[in-house]
Amino acid sequence: MESNLFQFALCIVLFSIVIPLASYANPSNPNAQKPSPFEFINHLQGCHKGEKVKGLHQLKTYLERFGYLNYQHSQNQTHADDDDFDDLLESAIKTYQLNYHLKATGTLDAQTVSKMTTPRCGVPDIINGTNFMRAGKKKPHHGHNNLHTISHYSFFPKMQRWPASQTHLTYGFLPGTNSNAISSVVRAFNKWASATHFTFSQTQNVRDANLEIGFHRRNHGDGAPFDGPGGTLAHAFAPTDGRFHFDADESWVVGAVRGSFDMETVALHEIGHLLGLGHSQVQNAIMYASTEAGVTKGLHADDIAGIKDLYDV
Repeated sequence: MESNLFQFALCIVLFSIVIPLASYANPSNPNAQKPSPFEFINHLQGCHKGEKVKGLHQLKTYLERFGYLNYQHSQNQTHADDDDFDDLLESAIKTYQLNYHLKATGTLDAQTVSKMTTPRCGVPDIINGTNFMRAGKKKPHHGHNNLHTISHYSFFPKMQRWPASQTHLTYGFLPGTNSNAISSVVRAFNKWASATHFTFSQTQNVRDANLEIGFHRRNHGDGAPFDGPGGTLAHAFAPTDGRFHFDADESWVVGAVRGSFDMETVALHEIGHLLGLGHSQVQNAIMYASTEAGVTKGLHADDIAGIKDLYDV
């Protein structure tokens, strides 16, 4: 009898320990096992122009969301909500493939589907019809024969940036942001400070901060709703808006943990947007639009070159 009571008490103790650890590791992810909102693209693999396949209208919405497709200024407006693989869709896919160094076939081949279904930043690759990702910039290279290298960073339209006199920016966190997230974002700001002419400091009054960081779900009132786990991970706005939002439905962690996303890595990317950088074509750059779960990344030479170019420093 005493042995049974001891085993029962031990189970209670272990249960009380495991539950807090589980919730601590994944504090804001009640929907982690739900399918990715990009998963539908897998069923479209192999599709090409001239076909009519169920689900292609969702792909059109996806490509429109990230700036590749716009039926409003086209003669093919009637195809915006149908499942026809038309000329405009083929052209949009080719542009996407070029941006991500894929063979520009216009067909939904395996490599293109794999890239499209990878979780990514919610900021569009193409803004107001201008594909800044294709505008590689020649930067001097002081090596052999004075050759030039091509950088593939990009900027927001009209090179939106902070005024030259404003090199110190304050940031604050919305109520409810947990300590792990705060520490991760602080480290990300410190890394940008070490690589740029900017300095940053945290303020407790988020309303007075230049930059506002917080977690949100689905439609949260900024015109860019999140889509649940596995789709868009976060987004931020160009200078001098200052808003940076994580999708609270994702599995957020500190470090490289399989199946989860490192908060510092994503914060580094979104802070780049806050400073005025768009997406980069360089896969190892922090400003590359997509990221895999279970990985960590740091600043890349392309990111630093982009900031220096944008601010002429």
